[in-house]
Amino acid sequence: MFRIRPARPEDTASLFEVRTSVRENHQGVGELAGLGITPESVSAMIGAAPCCWVAVEDDRIAGFSMIDDNAGTLFAAFVRPECEGRGIGGALVARAEAALFQRHPVIWLETGRGTRAAAVYRHLGWGSEIDLGNGNIRLFKTRPA
Repeated sequence: MFRIRPARPEDTASLFEVRTSVRENHQGVGELAGLGITPESVSAMIGAAPCCWVAVEDDRIAGFSMIDDNAGTLFAAFVRPECEGRGIGGALVARAEAALFQRHPVIWLETGRGTRAAAVYRHLGWGSEIDLGNGNIRLFKTRPA
């Protein structure tokens, strides 16, 4: 059984372990750094505002979700491959959505069109797809009435 809690700056190393363990949309530490995603930048974001949640199972971080609340976007949701299929990703996305819907009536994310992630997001009610080119899409979700 897992539980969801807000991430803490000291979780950063585990977040990078999860992020670099995934099979789909895999990026290594160097690739992430090239995008400005470093342990220092992630730790600073987590310390500055509630923006990241972790799923903890057996005292180990099994997955995480992260938002940019100013932009109204879910920009990360990852689960360790060995922890998939247990509802962890859906629970993490739901927690991120709840936080975003506090400030935004419509939220968005970007992903690859034919990915497993896109299928999961569609299953969770994301839609109104916009083609961004190069196989990428933007999906939207509207705050429930």
